[in-house]
Amino acid sequence: MTSQMANAVAIASDLADWLAAQAAASPAEEVCGLLFGGPARIASATACRNVAAETARRFEIDPVALLAAHRAARAGGRAVIGCWHSHPSGGATPSLRDAADAAPDGALWLIATASELRAWRAGPTGEVGGRFDPVALTIDDC
Repeated sequence: MTSQMANAVAIASDLADWLAAQAAASPAEEVCGLLFGGPARIASATACRNVAAETARRFEIDPVALLAAHRAARAGGRAVIGCWHSHPSGGATPSLRDAADAAPDGALWLIATASELRAWRAGPTGEVGGRFDPVALTIDDC
């Protein structure tokens, strides 16, 4: 994950729409993936297989995809800045399960529902679940 952290992050409207569509297409299971970009912009995202045992209530990014993304970044590819996942039932606020599973590494987390997209930063402390702080998310036409 990137070592620089921003209090705000921007995302293109078409990418935000794609994330909402991914969430809407899976109303019974959490879907997930990786985010790429820089400290203040999410440039792209990919979907990854959710390998959690209980995909209706939890996500775990396929470790093969995660390792491949980090290897590609080290070789000069896109920087991995965080992850995204959906909440099929509930809002776009981190759950207690999310807080328990999150590494306190400063990574950006996007949580999507069919109608909402919110950004969070995972740290050693936070106002949500003792792990997450909100990050202002700007959706633009870039």
